Amino acid sequence: MVADDLTGGMETAAMLIALGIDCGFVTDPELVVDMGETPALVIAQKTRVVAADEAVTKMEKAARALLALGTRQIFFKYCATFDSTDKGNIGPVSDMLMDLTGADYTAFCPGSPSLLRTVYNGHLFLGTQLVSESPKRNDPLTPMTDPDLVRVLQRQTQLKVGLLAHSAIRAGLERLREQVASQAADGARYFITDTICGEDLDALAALTSDWKLMTGNATLVQHYPRVWKAKGLIPAADKRRPLPSVGGPGAVLSGSCAERTLEQLAEFERSRPVLRMDLLSVDGANSAVRAALDWALPKLESGPVAIATSASPDAVKLAQDRYGREGAAQLAERILGGIAVALRDAGVRRFVVAGGESSGSIVGHLGIRKLRVGSYGGPGIGTAVTEDEEPVALCLKSGKLGPVDLFMTMLEAMLHPENPYDRA
Repeated sequence: MVADDLTGGMETAAMLIALGIDCGFVTDPELVVDMGETPALVIAQKTRVVAADEAVTKMEKAARALLALGTRQIFFKYCATFDSTDKGNIGPVSDMLMDLTGADYTAFCPGSPSLLRTVYNGHLFLGTQLVSESPKRNDPLTPMTDPDLVRVLQRQTQLKVGLLAHSAIRAGLERLREQVASQAADGARYFITDTICGEDLDALAALTSDWKLMTGNATLVQHYPRVWKAKGLIPAADKRRPLPSVGGPGAVLSGSCAERTLEQLAEFERSRPVLRMDLLSVDGANSAVRAALDWALPKLESGPVAIATSASPDAVKLAQDRYGREGAAQLAERILGGIAVALRDAGVRRFVVAGGESSGSIVGHLGIRKLRVGSYGGPGIGTAVTEDEEPVALCLKSGKLGPVDLFMTMLEAMLHPENPYDRA
């Protein structure tokens, strides 16, 4: 799998691990050279909102590294809300992967019915709302203002985009294959897939398990192992390994501006201090890092702290007006990345990070390229430990997901042996 952010990539690996399948996780394609015996591999890189040509270059390097190992299928993992813009990056990356793998066609399955992310007649819903009517329409980086995913993807590619409607998906495997063949004969190379229940994901896994390329969000991946085992493609033995406990101080770093993250910060603040950093008030990234460290170090003696650049939509707009959309995001990421390094150097060994882009930036600043991932602990949550002499425990979470008390729960869980991460 090639994933366009670290939280989603780690969640995907965790899902396979929870099903007893050994799955490697790296952020650097060069590290997969010695992992050819692992049945599943995830290369997660921060490519969701970078320039399209940069995303394509990074993803191509990752895919080539996997294909060099004899990989039978590439899975391109992106967000359940199809996070992208008219310039990409889902379309351009998929175009490259089609050429690289030689696939005749592929499908796009962002749906996650268990999380109420569903697709019907090609339209993406969050709960009962079209995505264009949900809070996702105000996303500071990838606002979703068009719910028709056929139109959204068609604006990103010159290849013809079709639709595998719900009636076709529920008609049985042979009829579904006929529908793919019929649309492909008319020139369709891409298919948006309707998904409104778990049985739809079972059908799509059966349909695509032998395709050279498949794309979607993490939830679909859970439906492949049963097919793989039935075909004798993977060992039947359970390969789950519990994560070790990690001590030392703990910290929450948050760059997500999602409503759920703001709620989680408020809950954390009921018991522990939170530093909210206003991008309009900071005097550069280096100064902000020093100020945050001066604030945090005395407080860490009594327990975890949280530091956030998270803000309300109005505050985000003001920052974007001053720095530009990309400039504001980059400033926040430099600040949080610098704070993470400073805290690690000061002895912090337990981190909870909120936000996919923030997670990618912080892991990159910390120089982490390979992680031992824990078993799946819930939607949007990935847990892992570095395999260093002084291990660092990480919980990387999607901004939009997780229980309201997640921050303190995960920091405390890292202290305990066996695999406490599953409890969250």
